Amino acid sequence: MPLWLVYHTPDSFVDIESKQAFVKDVTAWYMRIGLPAFYVIVNFLPMAPGTIWKGAEIPSKPFVRMSMDHIAVRLDDDADVYHRVTESFEQLLKPHIADKGYDYEYHVDETPRDLWRVNGFIPPGFGSVAEKKWFDLNKPVPYEAKDGVVEDTKLSSAAKAEADSK
Repeated sequence: MPLWLVYHTPDSFVDIESKQAFVKDVTAWYMRIGLPAFYVIVNFLPMAPGTIWKGAEIPSKPFVRMSMDHIAVRLDDDADVYHRVTESFEQLLKPHIADKGYDYEYHVDETPRDLWRVNGFIPPGFGSVAEKKWFDLNKPVPYEAKDGVVEDTKLSSAAKAEADSK
């Protein structure tokens, strides 16, 4: 799952429409690399005035701080790969945050899959037959162990290129 925690000042993401447009773009990004839509969780956490500080000051303009956890799939430990992925995130964020003049910051954590469950199921391996079924159904369902096995749970070069091109 990717889990996005979006901490923001009250003057950003002020309505359902702006949140929905953002979430649709985030979800589409992950679906392009093969993850089921239901894996994508985005939580908007509006921070009351005086509860978000930046550089020992209350931000004078809208500010968004995002924390992204990646569990379903991991990237190769390679600076070029990280750069390409963060550049694609920049493109994703642009119409929703940067183009609106908001200040923002984010980081991505990659968490091991071993402690992750979805509705009690151990999620199938990235790109496996079972995960493709979950993708098609957009929900977790029981699967045979052999259908959930893959050799590598890292994002393939082809999937990286696809994500980069969007």
